[in-house]
Amino acid sequence: QVQLVESGGGLVQPGGSLTLSCAASGTILSIGVMGWYRQAPGKQRELVATKTDWGGTNYADSVKGRFTISRDNAKNTVYLQMNSLKPEDTAVYYCYAWISNRTYWGKGTLVTVSP
Repeated sequence: QVQLVESGGGLVQPGGSLTLSCAASGTILSIGVMGWYRQAPGKQRELVATKTDWGGTNYADSVKGRFTISRDNAKNTVYLQMNSLKPEDTAVYYCYAWISNRTYWGKGTLVTVSP
């Protein structure tokens, strides 16, 4: 069984930065895609960023130029560097992984952007 564990959420002021981490553990041969989604109160879960094992990236328009996704394939870990945070970035951030044709989700980590 595969588990995804996120860390790094918290409270930050507008304009600040945070880095999220997500480590995958279990029986893993390779991870095709790792990434991040988020869900704000009263809204649907939405894509933030994903990164494939061959290096392709995809970002939501709302975070382009502010967020950077990276992976350490040796550690089965994905990171999300978030800069210039805005109150509208407040959400629960969920780690996502596509492994052996199955989708896995972490339990989420809360990011709150507030003065």
